[in-house]
Formats: sequence, structure tokens, C-alpha cells
Amino acid sequence: MARKKATPEGCADPEGCRSDSPPGVTGFSETTSHFVGHRERLRDRFRLGGADAMPDYELLELVLFRAVPRADVKPLAKALVDRFGSFAEVITASPGRLREVKGVGDAIITEFKVIGAAVERVTRERLRARPVLSSWSAVIAHCRASMAYAEQEQFRILFLDKRNQLILDEVQQRGTVDHTPVYPREVVKRALEVAASALILVHNHPSGDPTPSNADIQMTKTIIDVARPLGIEVHDHIIVGKDGHASLKGLRLI
Repeated sequence: MARKKATPEGCADPEGCRSDSPPGVTGFSETTSHFVGHRERLRDRFRLGGADAMPDYELLELVLFRAVPRADVKPLAKALVDRFGSFAEVITASPGRLREVKGVGDAIITEFKVIGAAVERVTRERLRARPVLSSWSAVIAHCRASMAYAEQEQFRILFLDKRNQLILDEVQQRGTVDHTPVYPREVVKRALEVAASALILVHNHPSGDPTPSNADIQMTKTIIDVARPLGIEVHDHIIVGKDGHASLKGLRLI
């Protein structure tokens, strides 16, 4: 009876250990000295210089080390950055698109999503620590971490109390690559449910260009008109994209 082929020892990602994986990811038969030495050198550089001392693909290698413990992952890291454009775009890419890259399986995708979730949670907690309007850079950092690289439009609301501290950060609607339906009365209804005194509206432009559209401006004005008689203030509407962000209030559009 034929013996079942064993999974290579230490392979955390069966997809990443397939024989059709890209060059360098199937190196389980190699001696360990090559990639082990490389990994230690990268870790040392990170300890000494931090992320700023490393290009995107090397920072991505550090993440891949956990999911693929016994192979040279540099070719895969470079392939991912080439495909998606940057470290941030790799981490935030959808599982479906990630699986299109040969060598990427569930273990790798899980590592990426843990990193993305951790970044979003850290930025959210920074918002909770003090009044939102006095920490505008933290607001922008959180919005960009949460939405800038999303492949579909999302409409997010930051609900604030009377002291302008964060009550709730909630994605209210998700849409297509270029449209998200927003219902002003539903926005205000939700604000009343959570006892919010003010709102910051946020949505993303997957195209990368955060320039507000006429529809964005009109929708914001409608929400303001519905919210104001109920004592709810709309502080701003922020649009985020890969190429930056735009504030409707800063642009004097509301």
C-alpha cells in the first residue's frame, strides 16, 4: 500500500507548501541555514532601526515568517507587494484576492488580518483616550487605517457624546466599488439610539482619490438638516483614499 506523503515539518500553511508555490516558498528540502540566517538578519535590522529601516517587502517578510516557518518567503513577499502596491494594501486586501497569489493560503491570510485588526483597534483606542476634536490627527489615522485601502465603499460614523468623546465607531453601510447607499434618517435614528450629541461622518473612495463628489456634499447637507433640529451636530465628513483624505468642513463645503 502506498504511503501517504507527509506534510513538511513546520509547515503552518498547507497552501504555502504546495508544489506549485512560487520559487522560494517550496524550500522545505533546502538546508535551513540560508533562510534562518536571513530571518535573523531581518529581525536584527528591525530591532535596531524599526520599520522605517525596511522596505515594504522586508516588513512583509517578518509577518510571513510566522505563517511559513521553514522556507524563504522573500519571493512571495515581493510578489505580494508587486501585485497590490504596498505593505498596507497587502494587509488590507480581501482574502479572495490574496488567494489569487500562488503560495497564499489560510495561515498567511489569517496573519494579515490579525495585523489589520490590531492596527484598527490601536487607532480606535487612541480616539477613546481623549476628546476627538482635540486629537484630529488620531481621527485621521484611525479612518485611514480602517478604510483607506478597502476595495468597496463603506460609510462609517463616529458617534460622540457632549464632551466630544467617542461613544461608538460603526460602519453603517457597505456598497460597491463606487457607491454606498446612505439614508439620512437612519443615520440620525442611530445617533438617537446611542445618545450621541455629535457625529463625524466618514467614507472611503476605493479609486484612491478623496475629492468629494457633488453627491457626497449634498448627502452631508441633508444629514445636517435632519440632525440639527434634534440637537445633533455634524462636525465633519471625512473622505479617505489611498492618496490622502479630504475634510468637507476644511474645504468649506459644509
